[in-house]
Amino acid sequence: MLQIDDSIISLDLLDECFVCDLATCKGACCIEGDDGAPLEIEEVKIIESILPLIWADLTHESKAVIRRQGVSYIDSDNEPVTSLVNGDECVFTYTDENGQCKCAIEKAFREGKTDFYKPISCHLYPVRLQKYNEYIAVNYHRWSVCKCARTLGGNLKVPVYIFLKEPLIRKFGENWYTQLEIADAELKKQKTL
Repeated sequence: MLQIDDSIISLDLLDECFVCDLATCKGACCIEGDDGAPLEIEEVKIIESILPLIWADLTHESKAVIRRQGVSYIDSDNEPVTSLVNGDECVFTYTDENGQCKCAIEKAFREGKTDFYKPISCHLYPVRLQKYNEYIAVNYHRWSVCKCARTLGGNLKVPVYIFLKEPLIRKFGENWYTQLEIADAELKKQKTL
């Protein structure tokens, strides 16, 4: 484990390799799982405010769920998560012309309709954050649907933290990420001694 500021970081972020392989998995992380994607309280409000911008890209089933229960619900850990269609698919998922599941929120961002990229938990995946009183645990989450991403990442030799540079900087800042790079270089140097 490493500590940077108030975060405790699993060494898996440095040691494990990962590159999303959307062509193979088709976005399975958006349509499988036990709960919706974790949301920060302020993200729920943001998503509610941009809902008109993404409404046309949502499925009829997603719209029905949002009308009935809203964009999120409280999970068993008493935390907000994205609402789901039939207990599986995130309500913000749409399927593109290639049969890949994608995020309507991210689509709106890429089209310049909003400055909100998507929930940070989605942007950071396969990293999951766990908040404690004094610190935030930054852990690598291993999931079977991402086996192809581990394979591709291994073939390309891209560590998790490098693949996730943009969202890690979005969450923790440039200085934090630079410190992580320095720690990785130092640990690699120690292994060669």
